Amino acid sequence: MKTIKQLGFVAALAGLALSASAQQNIPPSTPATYKGVIGKSLSESKEWWPKPIHAPAGAPNIVWILLDDVGFGASSTFGGLARTPNFDTLANNGLRYTNFHTAGICAPTRSSLLTGRNHHYVHMGNFAHASSAAGFPGYDGRIPADKGTIAEALRENGYSTFAVGKWGVTPDEDTTAVGPFDRWPTGKGFDHHFGFLESATDQYHPPHLVEDNFHVKPDGRNLNEQITDKAIAYIDAAHKAAPDKPFFLYYAPAATHAPHQVSHEWSDLYKGQFDDGWDAYREKVFANQKKLGVIPAYAQLPERNERIKAWNSLSPDQKKLYARFMEVYAGYLTYIDDQVGRVITYLKKSGQFDNTLVFVMIGDNGASKEGSLHGVISPGKNSPATASEDAYIKANENEFDLIGTPEASTNYPLGWAQAANTPFKYWKSDADAEGGTHNPLIVYYPKLIKEKGGIRTQYGHVSDIFPTTIEAAGLKLPEYVKGIKQDTLQGKSLYSSFNNAQAPSLHKVQYYYIFASRSIYKDGWKAEAAHHPDNVDFQFTGGKTPPDQSYDKDEWKLYDLTTDFNERNDLAKKYPQKLAELKALFDAEAKKNNIYPFISRSEASNKQIHHLENNQ
Repeated sequence: MKTIKQLGFVAALAGLALSASAQQNIPPSTPATYKGVIGKSLSESKEWWPKPIHAPAGAPNIVWILLDDVGFGASSTFGGLARTPNFDTLANNGLRYTNFHTAGICAPTRSSLLTGRNHHYVHMGNFAHASSAAGFPGYDGRIPADKGTIAEALRENGYSTFAVGKWGVTPDEDTTAVGPFDRWPTGKGFDHHFGFLESATDQYHPPHLVEDNFHVKPDGRNLNEQITDKAIAYIDAAHKAAPDKPFFLYYAPAATHAPHQVSHEWSDLYKGQFDDGWDAYREKVFANQKKLGVIPAYAQLPERNERIKAWNSLSPDQKKLYARFMEVYAGYLTYIDDQVGRVITYLKKSGQFDNTLVFVMIGDNGASKEGSLHGVISPGKNSPATASEDAYIKANENEFDLIGTPEASTNYPLGWAQAANTPFKYWKSDADAEGGTHNPLIVYYPKLIKEKGGIRTQYGHVSDIFPTTIEAAGLKLPEYVKGIKQDTLQGKSLYSSFNNAQAPSLHKVQYYYIFASRSIYKDGWKAEAAHHPDNVDFQFTGGKTPPDQSYDKDEWKLYDLTTDFNERNDLAKKYPQKLAELKALFDAEAKKNNIYPFISRSEASNKQIHHLENNQ
């Protein structure tokens, strides 16, 4: 039995070990790298330790903020009518990137962001969910180990790494309490994670909340408040243990994905402010965007979508109902801006903010079309696919007081989705259209960026954030992660544009594809094809999705985005050779990135593909 003195000595040694481990990251040696001498006895040997991994002196903290389902024209930072004062401040003291693009839907965007590569190239063609994954290289939902994440790269550079909120890229069958956990956040380079693994969840009663590798119970508060508390706690603990060690925070809230759930404290901020409707909203936002300089001076507002009724044609009861949906959504967006403000306030008070590089991506795709023509309150009881239009509207009117509450599963009507996507056409999951893929980006780092409130128009893609982060932070890409040689990145760094508004766009070619809607961009030109019969919009009228037509019959359109940034003038007939060139380029990109075979939404949802669970 050890004496008290011996126990104290052991405790002291443990304290020293904990202190050392907090400060150092010592990689294991291998027979090829070991530089010591190994004899038969200690006296004949000379020990050797690999050099600990430390971040470069002065390396910045890094914060990535990725919101969910936010259109280009929603936030005040880019001309919208939902107030986002914290984002405004970051942008006014940093840069607004107005030509930035996402993949068009959640999991593809997130996989591309985290890996710096195209989403099919990292096997996330649709989702990791069993309902959408398929047994093909571009669609199996399993990010390969040789295509490491930003967290893995930063940890190899001496960073602490934390993720909170939505993950969305773990295969469904791997999300149980027995894992495996190599595709959970902690298996992809994060020291800690708190949030949810699926694509959407209830904001007050998330059924599958996890922390690190354990399922945990929610505490009844709004989930976004909980993830913010965890983000602050993770950073605070790391800062106290190792004040000189930089951190990386991936802050990916559930907001503003449906269900739109937020307290009246926030939704009531906007009472009466949307009574003039979505047509007026679009005009106001369009004017704001021109004043801010985030859209070209020559721009024209696209016509209202043919599926959406003019606001002035609606009944007073419909107007009241639809306006409330937008009050809740705007309050929800303002609320999440406030939660981000809490993180910023903590970093300022702890003296860490001045050396923090911040990227804010306002949306992982355009505004969501999933709320149907009339909005959703209680989808389990009332569905636009099963009720007549009049019955559906009446049922929603009867549940007016539930909109935005924890008891409802709220999503706003399609008219507000188009308004939130001002100045673009179409919406989330339409990979053919800018409305699905064109999102705001803010970059803030006054230590490096000299201009305050600058506008940047360089073409960018979500895969560019990874290499931009590495270059701006003065870091090196690891050649190996966990002993596995890493594939090259496909994204291009935006760093050269930080202090040069005229820097050329480095991202020259980019494909987009979601459920057979597709497009290809090259040097300002864009060719696109919407796979309309597969489009979920057809369900909004209460009808069923028609059978898919042949992909070869999809109509291709052609746009010159340098003079027509929001796709108003189809040049396909005027420049058939350019269209043919771009279609051939799409085919080449499809083969290189494993886009084939095309899998439509109905083919996935009707299980016309052989899912993993059918093969076990």
